[in-house]
Amino acid sequence: MLDVVLDTLVDGVKLLPFLFLTYLAMEYIEHKTTAKTKNTIKKSGKLGPLVGGILGAFPQCGFSTAGSNLYAGRVITLGTLISIYLSTSDEMLPVFLSEKVPMTTILSMIAVKAVIGMVAGFIIDFVIRIRKLSQEQDFTSKIGHMCDHDHCHCDKSIVKSALNHTLTIFAFILVISFLLNTAVFFVGEDSIAGIILDRPVLGSILSGIVGLIPNCAASVVITQLYVEGVISIGATMSGLLVGAGAGLIVLFKENRDIKENIKIVALLYAIGVACGIIIDFIL
Repeated sequence: MLDVVLDTLVDGVKLLPFLFLTYLAMEYIEHKTTAKTKNTIKKSGKLGPLVGGILGAFPQCGFSTAGSNLYAGRVITLGTLISIYLSTSDEMLPVFLSEKVPMTTILSMIAVKAVIGMVAGFIIDFVIRIRKLSQEQDFTSKIGHMCDHDHCHCDKSIVKSALNHTLTIFAFILVISFLLNTAVFFVGEDSIAGIILDRPVLGSILSGIVGLIPNCAASVVITQLYVEGVISIGATMSGLLVGAGAGLIVLFKENRDIKENIKIVALLYAIGVACGIIIDFIL
């Protein structure tokens, strides 16, 4: 067990500089583009799912929370919101970069998430228009009272904010890595992997449930399990597609219709899990 603890600490410490540099770059992008991003998505109209899918793929803190706010104010459509949720990568990028996952793999996964988000968004908006269930859009923003950053703890100082994110994710990684290393020590890596890897449908279902956790822990868990070879690419995509970060918290806080919120979460989960299952069968 001492070896397990030492291996966990050594592997974790090696990730620190990569995590910090990645978050520093993300914070810089966030502080430079937040207003432009929000205005772009507001003005996207029927092309909302396309714009939401593209912008959601960029590494920005709290973009899913901005999408939830815009939807609660009926500034964007349901299809655009789902597109943003599906394409948002949350903590996937920092963890992948810190673990030195090949850039081709990272970009491919981001691109697939964005495409799935856009396609799903357009289909949802089309169905709503056909059924004539869409509500008249009220372009009077109702979100001025709330800062998107309340839910991602982004400070004015990008260095301080990057450091906060780094330490938070570092702690998550240490805990997850320790649990995985302990499980491997007592049970064996092949046995653990077989629980999910040999059951692609079950893996996607379980990963999707983890993805519903409304904070960065979800994507950290899923990404780490993928890096460790415990879950398949389909299960990984299922969890990462469902994972909307703090966006779901903001949705339930700002959108008064609880039944509608539950339906949105169910729709998000169904799309993410279905895509994960399909990916596993294709690959």
